[in-house]
Amino acid sequence: MRALVQRVSRCSVRVDGKVVSRIGPGLLVFLGISVRDGREDIDYIVQKVVNLRVFDDREGRLNLSLVDVGGELMVVSQFTLYGDARKGRRPSYTEAAPPEVAEALYRETCRAFDAAGFPPALGVFGARMEVELVNDGPVTLLVESPTRS
Repeated sequence: MRALVQRVSRCSVRVDGKVVSRIGPGLLVFLGISVRDGREDIDYIVQKVVNLRVFDDREGRLNLSLVDVGGELMVVSQFTLYGDARKGRRPSYTEAAPPEVAEALYRETCRAFDAAGFPPALGVFGARMEVELVNDGPVTLLVESPTRS
């Protein structure tokens, strides 16, 4: 599982020109799900994201987590995080989970964030979305769950 995490001042998601979700200061997580992912990956990503120390403390150091600052959270599915562009010009998505598997794991991940005390604003799975964000910092990190064979 891959989570591209961005610290944001604000962000919103539009589908068909209508805002379907928005948050203020917090984290935007673009979530990619692979064919190998399961419950262990969900637990890892949720705990890692909510505890990442990516917010400024009083000295201006990245030393506080979402838990510490009580920020908001948005989770948007993004299968293209598993695009492999090493060969040719068209990315291969063979490592991305098929939509029906990915959607179930996406929803389970969102429930796990909620259970951890951070009910996420959501994108619309499978929709063509316009994600508008103000990256604060900028701070952007790629978090991956441990690889299993």
